[in-house]
Amino acid sequence: MQYRTLGHSGTVVTNYALGTMTFGAEATEEDSHAILDSYFAAGGNFIDTADVYSSGTSEEIIGRWLAQRPALRETAVIATKGRFPMGTAPNDVGTSRRRLTRALDDSLRRLGVDQIDLYQLHAWDPITPLEETLRFLDDAVSRGKIAYYGFSNFLGWQLTKAVHTARNQGWSAPVSLQPQYSLLVRDIEFEIVPAALDAGVGLLPWSPLGGGWLSGKYKRDQRPAGATRLGENPERGMEAWKARNDNPRTWAVIDAVENIAAGHGVSPAQVALAWLADRPAVTSVILGARTTEQLADNMAAADLRLSSEEVSRLTEASLPQTGVYPYGPMAQEQRSRKMEGGR
Repeated sequence: MQYRTLGHSGTVVTNYALGTMTFGAEATEEDSHAILDSYFAAGGNFIDTADVYSSGTSEEIIGRWLAQRPALRETAVIATKGRFPMGTAPNDVGTSRRRLTRALDDSLRRLGVDQIDLYQLHAWDPITPLEETLRFLDDAVSRGKIAYYGFSNFLGWQLTKAVHTARNQGWSAPVSLQPQYSLLVRDIEFEIVPAALDAGVGLLPWSPLGGGWLSGKYKRDQRPAGATRLGENPERGMEAWKARNDNPRTWAVIDAVENIAAGHGVSPAQVALAWLADRPAVTSVILGARTTEQLADNMAAADLRLSSEEVSRLTEASLPQTGVYPYGPMAQEQRSRKMEGGR
């Protein structure tokens, strides 16, 4: 795997991270530990979790794994998140100082560590003043409870506002942003990617296989049977499947991915992951695995090199669909100009 700095920080992580949302839910503790062992044996060093994953169980499973392998704790870069509800009371959710103080201490306890390498806000909080949240994060860095902080699911203007507020106040600035990003979900390229590049923030894409669509899991016009990763609500999940299935762009992308995969003798997932890992601003792609076999296939993307022609085919097939304004052709032309001038 490749090594990259975590955003504008000096900490080095591998370009594929291990997502652990399945731990304690779709993967038992024994299986989760095997997945962690396989990931580190393959050269990975970056683990991503969150307090809400299996209501804290994911963090606990990782904590017990770390306790059994103290040498790997010196190698592992641990990331977790806080913001979503961990209880039913009004202050069991959000990014207030009160809420994050408890959330961070609980995550430290479950993980069994003195410091979390990357602490992320799981989403924007429209209620808590941004200054309150950023001051808490700066204090947490100063106290050694976290090394760095980042965000997840922020919009471009939210990221930019947070970066400039922190810098103007002389506080520690964010180093990362975790957005949904894949060949099927590229809308972040309009605002979020430019904002991240401007701020020197590294992207940590989640759902890099588009909910399984880019792995070859779904077939054209064949309704999925049994459990799916379309969402916790089956009815809503089926609606999402239908919307994706009925979109010609979906199958144009999948056809391009599968054709290139066949040419290399690899899985479609590896092609989709290899394309994403080399996109601008991407630091590390988050891999979610339920089994060691699934992880091994995904990790093999690190050895896949796509030609410039293959990258262009994938990029062209997956171009985001846009309206006339502000991302249509004429609007894009208005935001650019030739170096030599002229019309």
